[in-house]
Amino acid sequence: MLIIPVIFAKIKPNYLLMKKVLSVIVLFFMLCTAAWAQSDLIRPKAVGVSFFFNDFVTPERIRTTSMNQVLADKRFARMREMTSGLAVTYFKGVRPHLDVATSLGASFFRYPMPGKNFTNNSMLLEATASVNLKMTTEAYWVQPYIIAGVSAHKYRSYYGATLPVGLGFKVNLMDETHIFVNSTYRVPVTTETANYHLQHSIGVAGSLMKKKKPEVKAPVVVVVPPPADTDKDGIIDTQDKCPTVSGLAKYQGCPIPDTDKDGINDEQDKCPTVPGLARYAGCPIPDTDGDGINDEEDKCPSVAGLARYGGCPIPDTDGDGLNDEVDKCIKDKGSVANNGCPLLEELTEYKFDFRKVQFVTGSAALTKTAKLELDKAAKIMTEHPDIKVSVEGHTDNTGRAALNQTLSEKRASSVKAYIVSKGVAADRLAAKGFGTAKPVSTNKTLAGRALNRRVEFKSAN
Repeated sequence: MLIIPVIFAKIKPNYLLMKKVLSVIVLFFMLCTAAWAQSDLIRPKAVGVSFFFNDFVTPERIRTTSMNQVLADKRFARMREMTSGLAVTYFKGVRPHLDVATSLGASFFRYPMPGKNFTNNSMLLEATASVNLKMTTEAYWVQPYIIAGVSAHKYRSYYGATLPVGLGFKVNLMDETHIFVNSTYRVPVTTETANYHLQHSIGVAGSLMKKKKPEVKAPVVVVVPPPADTDKDGIIDTQDKCPTVSGLAKYQGCPIPDTDKDGINDEQDKCPTVPGLARYAGCPIPDTDGDGINDEEDKCPSVAGLARYGGCPIPDTDGDGLNDEVDKCIKDKGSVANNGCPLLEELTEYKFDFRKVQFVTGSAALTKTAKLELDKAAKIMTEHPDIKVSVEGHTDNTGRAALNQTLSEKRASSVKAYIVSKGVAADRLAAKGFGTAKPVSTNKTLAGRALNRRVEFKSAN
């Protein structure tokens, strides 16, 4: 189909080529529109009007550089760089997944014909025949498809041909109306009178025939004699499990049953398959919380518990979220991280401030203020015998690391010895030194180093 136009173009490059391409379009349409049986899955004949844009700029940029370069630079043509036009299109379905279309379009601009430089706008007249290979049938309201075809055009005294390929979709609005959107890439057949370009169109089309309404046949009425109902309970014998005893429909024609034989019929029995007591509406003694202890013996019937606590859960005496079986300080509210025991500074009523525990410079000797503060710590531990404490000594980075490590250990031991001297058992205290290993501030300032020289009191529970 492409060789014949090229041969004749050498003799009469305009008229003969156009004649051949138009002949192919007419023959293509005649073959594709031969009689096929119409069904609801095949597109009916339709005529549409569309508005389209021709883009010669983007293909030119792709051909002069590359597709990757155009994508990277986002150099697709803007709307103002395209030319617009109108087209009329005829559609016909030939198979559930195959439509044919012919269109005639016109636009007015300066055609970028190879080797030509037109100074004035003129009309471009295009005739196109194509096939649409649809992804879905007419049973769906959205139908995407692939487009392939042949196109012939006339611009001034020049004739040319292209091969359009692309994608499109159709959206059914009503039985007789739909919107269609197409985008094709048009490859020149006549390279002297045609140029590469994209054509994007959107239009609306209407069907040329109304959809056939399905025939509705009148129902056939068959008179059947009424079935037998021996016990006259309104349930026919073939569906009545007790055909000689009057019953209820919900029991398939039988009287109200007592399934579990506990003397309470199923309509009043809340546990019809388990024998029970009347005071529990036919159910056994309940275990509301499902802890294995029935409610008549359960002191906490709505909360699951243990038998050794009378059906109640393990208690949390101090209310700190840890039950007494895992709480190492059951009388003192503490945190989960400390196994239920509080830190000394968390017992705010004693006003203990570990930051006041200071030492004589360069030694492990406690200051007078430190001893007053440690008296509070000893009082706390005396009044709260479950609390155990880890005394941790820290220094700044002044001096050698080995000396700082030794000094931090001596200071922690000094604090422990003082509290023990106040009557607290030694096994409730641990002393550790960390030297310069765990600073809480910078050692580059006086204030930062002062914060790093400290003793901390952690839970040892």
